[in-house]
Parts: sequence; C-alpha cells; structure tokens
Amino acid sequence: MPNKPTIAETFSGTGQMRQAAVDVETTPKPPAMVPPSRQGKKMISGHFDKDVHRQLKMLALEKETSIQELLSQALNALFERNDKPPIA
Repeated sequence: MPNKPTIAETFSGTGQMRQAAVDVETTPKPPAMVPPSRQGKKMISGHFDKDVHRQLKMLALEKETSIQELLSQALNALFERNDKPPIA
C-alpha cells in the first residue's frame, strides 16, 4: 500500500492528491448533446410577470399552437414594423 502524502507534499505538487487534481482538470469534457432541432439556434429569453406567462400559455392553448410559435409570430411582427425581414 503506498504511503499517504504529507501535507507539505500535497501542497508542493509532489503528492498523489495534487496529481489526481491535475488529472481531473486536464480530462476533456464530452461534448454536450444538442438535439437536431436546436442545432445552429440560440436561446432568447426574458423575465416577465407570472401573469404574462399564464396569458401566453392560455393563448397558445386557445390557438392550438405552442408558446414558441406565438413568440416567433410576435418577433416577425416586430421585425416587419421596423422594416426588417421576418426571419423568426
């Protein structure tokens, strides 16, 4: 059984604990899995009152669509009002 490193060895970088920490830090992380539907896209978000969320959710239910589709329509309307192409 190997000897346990002293505190001085640990802090000087010669101990096993110090080496283990270096090994963990240099191990590359696996790439995050991104669903194909989200590849090449960016998240756009904001903080609103809970009543805004509730009303948006109700509107999506009434229109039988998603909140994302409603937000896309709203962004396109905003773009058009500002002489920009509707690309959302």
